[in-house]
Amino acid sequence: MQGTIDGFSYGLVTPLVAYFMACLGGALGLRCTTRSMLVSHAWRPGWLALGSAAIGSGIWTMHFVAMMGFTVRGTPIHYDKAMTFASLAVAIVMVGVGIFIVGYKGARGTALFTGGTITGLGIASMHYLGMASMSLDGKLEYNTVTVGISVAIAMGAATAALWAAGQVRGFLWSVGASLVMGLAVSGMHYTGMAALSVHLHGTAEPATGESPAALLAPMLIGPLAFLLLAGVVVMFDPLMVMGKPTVAPVEHKPGIPAHTHVRHSAHRLRFRPRRTVEHQGSRTPQNR
Repeated sequence: MQGTIDGFSYGLVTPLVAYFMACLGGALGLRCTTRSMLVSHAWRPGWLALGSAAIGSGIWTMHFVAMMGFTVRGTPIHYDKAMTFASLAVAIVMVGVGIFIVGYKGARGTALFTGGTITGLGIASMHYLGMASMSLDGKLEYNTVTVGISVAIAMGAATAALWAAGQVRGFLWSVGASLVMGLAVSGMHYTGMAALSVHLHGTAEPATGESPAALLAPMLIGPLAFLLLAGVVVMFDPLMVMGKPTVAPVEHKPGIPAHTHVRHSAHRLRFRPRRTVEHQGSRTPQNR
C-alpha cells in the first residue's frame, strides 16, 4: 500500500526555520573559512575546524527541523538515535575535508572544484543517512534521477558558496555566500524528499527507536548552543567582521630586507664624496 506523505504538516514554519538554521551555520562557517585565509598557518587549522563544525551543525539542525514537519499517514515515525548522530559526524567530517582543501589551496581551480564537490557530497550524505535513521511500518523508495539532481544541487551550490567565501571582500559578501549555502542545503533536502515514496507494509508491528520529540531537545540545545558560541567568536573578532588582512610593516614582510631605505641612503652618501674627489683630482693638472 502506498503511503501518503506530507512534508509540510506545520505549514511554512518548518521550512523557514530550517532555511534560517542552514544560513546561520553557513554564515558562521564561511566567515571562519574567510578568516583562516587572513591569518598565519599556525592559526589556520583552528579556524577551519570551527568553520567545519559550524556548517555541519547548521545543516544537521536544518535537516531535522524540516523533518519535524514530515509525516506519513497511517504509520508513526521513529528515529534511531545512534544513526541520527552519526549523520552529524559525517556532515562535519566531509564538510571539513572540503573546507580544509579550499582553506589551504585557495578558492580557485582544481582546489575549489574538489572542495565544493566533497562539501556537497557531505551535505547529501548527511541527508540520506538521516533518512536511513527513520523507522516506520513501511519501506522507503527513491527515484534515482531525482536523487542525482539533489546531489548535483548540493555540489553546485556548495562550490559557489566556497568560491564566494574565498573572495575575502567583506561582511556583506559573506552574507550572500551564506544565503547560497542555505539554498544548497534546503534545495538539496526538499529535492531529495521529492524523490521519496513510502510503501506501507500494513502490519501492526510497532516501529522501534527514538521518537521525534525525544530527539528535539538535543537537536536544538546542543547544536544551537555551539552555533551561539561560534557566533560570539565571530562577533568579537574585528578582523573577521571587516574581512580585510592586516598590512604588515615592510621590515616584517618575507623576502624584503629590513631597513632597505636606510642602507640605500648611506650608499648614496658614500658614493657622492668619491665623485667629488675624483672630479677635483682631474682638474688639478690643468690648474698647474
